[in-house]
Amino acid sequence: MLSLLVLATVALASAHHHGEHFEGEKVFRVTVEDENHINLLQELASTNKIDFWKPDSVTQIKPHSTVDFRVQANDISTVEDFLEQNELQYEVLISNLRSMLEAQFDSHVRAAGHSYMKYNNWETIEAWTKQVASENPNLISRSAIGTTFEGRTMYLLKVGKPGRNKPAIFMDCGFHAREWISPAFCQWFVREAVRTYGHEIHMTEFLEKLDFYVLPVFNIDGYVYTWTKNRMWRKTRSKNAGTQCIGTDPNRNFNAGWCKKGASQNPCDETYCGPAAESEKETKALVNFIRSHLSSIKAYVTIHSYSQMMLYPYSYDYKLTPNNAELNALAKATVKELATLHGTKYTYGPGATTIYPAAGGSDDWAYDQGIKYSFTFELRDKGKYGFTLPESQIQPTCEEMMLALKHIAGYVLEHLY
Repeated sequence: MLSLLVLATVALASAHHHGEHFEGEKVFRVTVEDENHINLLQELASTNKIDFWKPDSVTQIKPHSTVDFRVQANDISTVEDFLEQNELQYEVLISNLRSMLEAQFDSHVRAAGHSYMKYNNWETIEAWTKQVASENPNLISRSAIGTTFEGRTMYLLKVGKPGRNKPAIFMDCGFHAREWISPAFCQWFVREAVRTYGHEIHMTEFLEKLDFYVLPVFNIDGYVYTWTKNRMWRKTRSKNAGTQCIGTDPNRNFNAGWCKKGASQNPCDETYCGPAAESEKETKALVNFIRSHLSSIKAYVTIHSYSQMMLYPYSYDYKLTPNNAELNALAKATVKELATLHGTKYTYGPGATTIYPAAGGSDDWAYDQGIKYSFTFELRDKGKYGFTLPESQIQPTCEEMMLALKHIAGYVLEHLY
């Protein structure tokens, strides 16, 4: 009987391909007015298992903002009672996370293999990097820049016509494992480069005069884990000494004000900065590549989700960059361009004041290496779906982001340094 029961359980687990099923889990949005509200949410978080979606942790909540977080099914009544007793204004963004996750796969593309209109798992993306490079040898080359903690190869695509001493733009996707729309954009960009080179005047010029280094998935181990075990995983999958808690937040692991503010020293937290700056193999691989190509890399773009923002340094401090006015003007023009297609509004500004202080981010690190144009994009949406953005939104999200990236590329070409 027991073996039958085990078999039934295994069958059930594989029916939805996640160890975590999220049945009955909710995502709340709470309106925060003042310090008192912040203290109440800190109290709530200390007594219940709460997964913060926006901001990334309880320590980053600011007055006059909203906070999105996920609550497990058995804690929901406790959390709702707490919010009501303390007269905290809230709404339920997602009433059953499991149904929202199942509804993600709403693309009508029935491709068995890779598709630009769908979320692709790592195995499919890895095969795609090889195929797209071999099919377009005059435009794309693939190289390995390192391996992950679990031993997977980190593939980088160099997109552009071969040429000597070309300036470059570096773009990465998939820092945080659950932000699936991010790798989808890196793939989409490569597709557009291949599809429109020689046909569309701007893309043709960019690929002849610039190289684009594209890292389709930075945190591969975490991404694989979101497909196989826990869709809501965020961090890397490295082991931490002295604890069962796994992983480091890769975007708190760079040597830029490392672990000073907006990052945690507790390995069990989602914003854990790691045992040291650049402790993660993935961080090291990216850092080493950029350092060895510093003379050519003129812009750095890192793609995250969600909240529709375009951020620039600094996040590790409230100080402004020397070229703040230029970055602000470029960001303003870029989000204006992005909005021309579908009317999607992005906000913009320096990371610390626009979203929250967060030390150890890759954009701040790249800027401090001398890369003057360094940006973080938070793609769609504003919270209706959050990390569960459906596949039907891949195309519009990527199309409008293409306009933004092309605007930056055009600006960089006119302002080489």
